[in-house]
Amino acid sequence: MSELEEIVRQKIRADGPMSIGAFMALALGHPEHGYYMKGDPFGRDGDFVTAPEVSQLFGEMIGVWVADLWMQMGRPERLALVECGPGRGTLMADILRAGRNVVGFHEALRVHLVEMSPVLQEKQREALAGYDVVWHQDFERVPGDVPMIVIGNEFLDALPFEQYVGDVKRKVGLDEDAQLVFVPMEGVVYEFAPYRNDFMKYVCSRLKAQGGAALFIDYGHVRSGVGDTFQAIKGHEYVDVLSHIGTADLTSHVDFEALQRGVDIGIAGPVEQGDFLRALGIGLRARMLAGKADACQAEMIEKGLHRLIDSDQMGELFKVIGFYYHDKPLAPAGF
Repeated sequence: MSELEEIVRQKIRADGPMSIGAFMALALGHPEHGYYMKGDPFGRDGDFVTAPEVSQLFGEMIGVWVADLWMQMGRPERLALVECGPGRGTLMADILRAGRNVVGFHEALRVHLVEMSPVLQEKQREALAGYDVVWHQDFERVPGDVPMIVIGNEFLDALPFEQYVGDVKRKVGLDEDAQLVFVPMEGVVYEFAPYRNDFMKYVCSRLKAQGGAALFIDYGHVRSGVGDTFQAIKGHEYVDVLSHIGTADLTSHVDFEALQRGVDIGIAGPVEQGDFLRALGIGLRARMLAGKADACQAEMIEKGLHRLIDSDQMGELFKVIGFYYHDKPLAPAGF
């Protein structure tokens, strides 16, 4: 039994069953034992691989998207480029490299990373050495005095959410043998993510006040529905969500329809990741890179491309949604 599991058990004994949202927040964000606070979960030696780790093509396409929006905004002299949950910094490094030849773009930028993990902050410092970067524990601390572009890849799925069985909020409790169980255990599950939805509304309110755009990429569904999508991943394998507490990643599928409710600014998408990347020209970029590569490198480029865009890989499950507001007309690319 992990130290964090014992903490969870003690809390349940003292206060009664805890909501799934509270359980998830504790498992991921406990200051000492939380999953994201202790180590680097990314890559082949970690628990999962995200799109930026699959291929540089992904980050370069997002960089094209960001630079294009900056130009549509009239090339403002100051721009906050914000990434939520920046992992190892790989995506931001690729974004910045892709925009380095756009005149005035780098000079306008200040990079803001919303990251709670000290371990990952160090990885990000290494990846982004030489750039002007500021770190924040939460999005509310990002300055509100300049236009901004916000990026979040596989960020929303890790935000706490709740489950209901009928009208009853599902919780994590202890059974008669003192084992962790869901209460109630059976029935049709409906998921609701108030923190995730409120976060999106807050981001959109900031865009409305400052001007700019946001782009979020995650796995999920376009229409609201029913079903249990709570999942845990450890060592690239699915495991029991009530096991390996603090040592397995916990996520749920994003309800993209719910994200849009109550938003009063421009919305682009959601569209499938494969369609989005194709529209931005990822196929052409892959051919350009392959043309300068040796046979082994060209094969890796092709494999990375297909993993990002194929429907049986990441291309269909992952969705992309954009939000935007500015005094100049904006038409986010890729949708």
